[in-house]
Amino acid sequence: MAAIPADPLEERLVGLFRHLGIERAHIAACMPRDWEGLLLRYPQFVSSLILICPMGLNRSALDGKPPPLLCVTGDEGRSAAEAQRALANVPGAKLITLQNYSGSPWSDASAERRDDIARAMFDFIAEADAAQVGKASTISQADGEFAEITYRVAGTGSPLVLFPLALAPSQWEPLLPVLSARHCTITLGGAALGMVAHLEARAQSGYAQIIRQLIDALSLKPGESILEVGCGSGAIVRRLAQHTAGKNPIVGADINRYLLHEAALLARKAGLDESIQFQQGNAESLPFAENRFDVTMSCTLMEEGDADRMLREFVRVTRPGGKVGAVVRSIDMPRWVNAPLRAGLKTKIEASGFLAGNVTSRGCADASLYRRMLSAGLIDLISLPQWATYRDGERLQYLHDRIVSFLDPREKQEWQEAVARARRDGTFFICEPFHCAAGTKP
Repeated sequence: MAAIPADPLEERLVGLFRHLGIERAHIAACMPRDWEGLLLRYPQFVSSLILICPMGLNRSALDGKPPPLLCVTGDEGRSAAEAQRALANVPGAKLITLQNYSGSPWSDASAERRDDIARAMFDFIAEADAAQVGKASTISQADGEFAEITYRVAGTGSPLVLFPLALAPSQWEPLLPVLSARHCTITLGGAALGMVAHLEARAQSGYAQIIRQLIDALSLKPGESILEVGCGSGAIVRRLAQHTAGKNPIVGADINRYLLHEAALLARKAGLDESIQFQQGNAESLPFAENRFDVTMSCTLMEEGDADRMLREFVRVTRPGGKVGAVVRSIDMPRWVNAPLRAGLKTKIEASGFLAGNVTSRGCADASLYRRMLSAGLIDLISLPQWATYRDGERLQYLHDRIVSFLDPREKQEWQEAVARARRDGTFFICEPFHCAAGTKP
């Protein structure tokens, strides 16, 4: 797994801005962890904030006097409802709603609604620039890396910093030609930002124990070939490569070309690129022959598509006698928040599905995993419902912020007091439930 740099993200971002000669910039982002620290600690660098189909939104980060704010989101799904609720009382916030669109974390908004987003951004930035007086930054055209943040500069004009767009396969690419025609665009990436940072931090949290249990249940033997479907940033295949000391051929497959690119870079930095092959592939129609692998596994993937089709593919590409393993999030087991809360608020926070993330209509995020695996033809099933415990780190902070975003002001104050009390006692933690299973192909 990628090491998390010691310096706070906002400090590294300010260092990057100074390195590039940026005095102020428009910020366009999706995930709150990318921009919150910068806005809270260094607001003088932020000309405006543009949120594209945001994946969560910590309302408290916008308290006080926020910069001009534009949010572009869909009109369908949980993410859109959360954004609308969070921005309802933010002074001056502008909301653009994309009709008949669900801005889920894996939506490809810049490709699917390019013209709508470009128009909204141009109008908003022009208005923000007209209201501000300041020296424009002059930035050299460059590609590079600073403090583990990659950057790519294109175009001229007022600086526009583009943070990653969650799981969007195209990221900003479809919009870059039109954006860089009017602005100096600085496209950021790397393990410190966006969904890659989210996945890497999770892999270094209590979630790692869930993965260890799955690996134990798969009973890996030297020389066995391993496929992880939905490998994301490659955190798990890198762990497998280290665990097996290069004795097992490993393939990481993902439909998302952006994540595969970042995964390959991280494997190379870790010196594991010769042990892992990355290949683009749809979990519902894998690009591998029948009986190709000794072990096939997936972790928190089957929530996001047709789970039964995925399982049939996992079984198809696994040899007879080989193992298939899976982990899914749970919307049917309670979370546990260890803080002294009154019963009503505790029930609300721990309610089924409250923190479980997006699940499609054909996805699996419950105990049906075990029945589905048997229906796919697997035998000797090992069933492992589990909880990941978070006592510190980014995953705990992410869940904490998700909770805060759902609370009204009175509940928020009660929550903060309870958390502070539990932290003083050394007893604050949050448990997140998962279903996990491994079976054998007959």
